[in-house]
Amino acid sequence: MYSLKAAEWRPEHFRWQVKDRVATVTLNRPERKNPLTFESYAELRDTFHRLQYADDVRAVVFTGEGGNFCSGGDVHDIIGPLVKMDMPDLLRFTRMTGNFVKEMRNCPQPIISAVDGICAGAGAIISMASDMRYATPEAKTAFLFVRVGLAGCDMGACAILPRIIGQGRASELLYTGRAMSADEGLAWGYFNALVPQDKLLARAQEMALSLANGPAFGHAMTKKCLHQEWNMSIEQALETEAEAQAICMQTGDFERAYNAFVKKEKPKFEGN
Repeated sequence: MYSLKAAEWRPEHFRWQVKDRVATVTLNRPERKNPLTFESYAELRDTFHRLQYADDVRAVVFTGEGGNFCSGGDVHDIIGPLVKMDMPDLLRFTRMTGNFVKEMRNCPQPIISAVDGICAGAGAIISMASDMRYATPEAKTAFLFVRVGLAGCDMGACAILPRIIGQGRASELLYTGRAMSADEGLAWGYFNALVPQDKLLARAQEMALSLANGPAFGHAMTKKCLHQEWNMSIEQALETEAEAQAICMQTGDFERAYNAFVKKEKPKFEGN
């Protein structure tokens, strides 16, 4: 049904590269600060869905061209048409954008966002839905939905953002739509590190490569548990992790790590 070789995919609405089992998604409309369109939303959703079946990708880097990450939904290509839609079409659109986030969270590969410049609206959501985030000191992240007359509860923001930076800080950003500075994002735990612009992508890809060379099955299980345990009691989480770890103990990578330890060598993980 699906090609398992992600390196062969040819998306139309963003740049896609696979190297050393790391996929890099690059939004490439720099003249407009890399906005999303109906078509790019759908293609990104479908791409992250297909990553469940890709055996040549173990980590993903998300970035943008031209000194900006993503300015959100294109004002002319998306916002204008939305004003004229009826409720069924609006709901189809909002569910589609939510499904994009769902596919990001459900794909087994860790996702790292490399954020520079403007990271607003749906762009902020993409960075939020990633597993890790690196940014330049110039990054400005804004969940600005209220500034266009909408609610702050877009694409999972009210569920995910408070878990990253805390309820009070998330509430301020979602109620006001103001930009979070890079320094704030670092201090609040939103960004893992701030990196000079000329080293940003390399830093994100370096981390992605490190993950790609690790135990891929174990990383996928970690991501699954990080996501699913939001709604579990401690007792349920402990049982879930007991089952997950027992499954991982049956993998070849677990045995490889033990044998390498005995030989005082560095383990070479194969992902299974």
